[in-house]
Amino acid sequence: QVQLVESGGGLVQAGGSLRLSCVASGRTLNSYSVGWFHQAPGKERIFVAGISRIGGNTKYADSVKGRFSISKDNAKSTVYLQMNTLKLEDTAVYYCAAANTRYSTSDSDAYNYWGQGTQVTVSS
Repeated sequence: QVQLVESGGGLVQAGGSLRLSCVASGRTLNSYSVGWFHQAPGKERIFVAGISRIGGNTKYADSVKGRFSISKDNAKSTVYLQMNTLKLEDTAVYYCAAANTRYSTSDSDAYNYWGQGTQVTVSS
């Protein structure tokens, strides 16, 4: 069993930056690939970025390529999502999730464990 806790969300102006953290407990993250998803009010949960079990392979949604960066520190059982040049449409609750797979996927059904989410609000 893995427990995931996100942090780092908040209110930021458009063009600003935030770094989200996802800390795992129960088991270390070196056995899991990890994905970040976001969900805006009234909308479905959408894949944002993912990183492989070892950390050498990353994936990004087209909407965040060049702006967001995902990284993984297996020694600290922590995954980070660096978000730069934030836009109004990035406003959402951000969730991290862990999957018993080598590589991350954009399919939310593949993930076994989810955090409680952290709110990111981008203002104009």
